[in-house]
Amino acid sequence: MDIVSIIIQLISGAVGGNIAGAILKNFSLGTAGNSIAGVIGGVAGGQILNAILGPGTVPDAAAPAAGGMDVGSIIGSLAGGGVGGAILMIIVGLIRKSMAKST
Repeated sequence: MDIVSIIIQLISGAVGGNIAGAILKNFSLGTAGNSIAGVIGGVAGGQILNAILGPGTVPDAAAPAAGGMDVGSIIGSLAGGGVGGAILMIIVGLIRKSMAKST
């Protein structure tokens, strides 16, 4: 995995975490918490999606000249990062809410 894919996953994970926090206000961790959970979930989600689908799932003739990045891998990194960030933010929000309820 190259650094460009990881950067895309970091950014899309943070965005996904903040969007999920805005939609599901009960589980929101605040802007900073949503971003941190989103970044971690974004990289994890992007890596899992890349492992399942494989790198370069959409062939592109210009990909070797561009350093291996093609439209398919960029879209995969965006989708995996955004969804992974949202999912991890929701999981952490659920855990936080259940811990606060028990005390």
